[in-house]
Amino acid sequence: MKENAVKVIATNRKAYHDYEVIETLEAGMVLTGTEIKSIRAGKVNLTDGFVLIRDGEAWLLNVHIAPYSHGARDNHEPKRERKLLLHRFEINRLATKVAERGWTIVPLRLYLRNNRAKVEIGLVRGKRLYDKRATIARRDAERELERALKEYR
Repeated sequence: MKENAVKVIATNRKAYHDYEVIETLEAGMVLTGTEIKSIRAGKVNLTDGFVLIRDGEAWLLNVHIAPYSHGARDNHEPKRERKLLLHRFEINRLATKVAERGWTIVPLRLYLRNNRAKVEIGLVRGKRLYDKRATIARRDAERELERALKEYR
């Protein structure tokens, strides 16, 4: 395997639709054995997940990691709180931005880097309805332009 090889397991497409991503950060996660096996099998849903900073620690909430098929009685709780591994200054910086500006922290991608599960979290601001419409219009315009260029060639 190449150094820094990244295998994307899950992306949160809803977050890119509902929020404007201001800043991104990579964080590790504290997982159990059956959780990492489920992640490697791709049984993850980030859609409703968010990050909460409590007592100077970052916690990933509402992310569904399906129980491992061969886990038996040692299986994990699918939506349990998972601690994120970040540096103290990163947690403090995120906490101040969330408190001051009312922004939110959501998971954007979950991937394996060098066989370690990482989550890319984003500091986001909610989009208004007209922002969503503008994004859709811009995407449609780019698609039409690509079609026109393709026909022209």
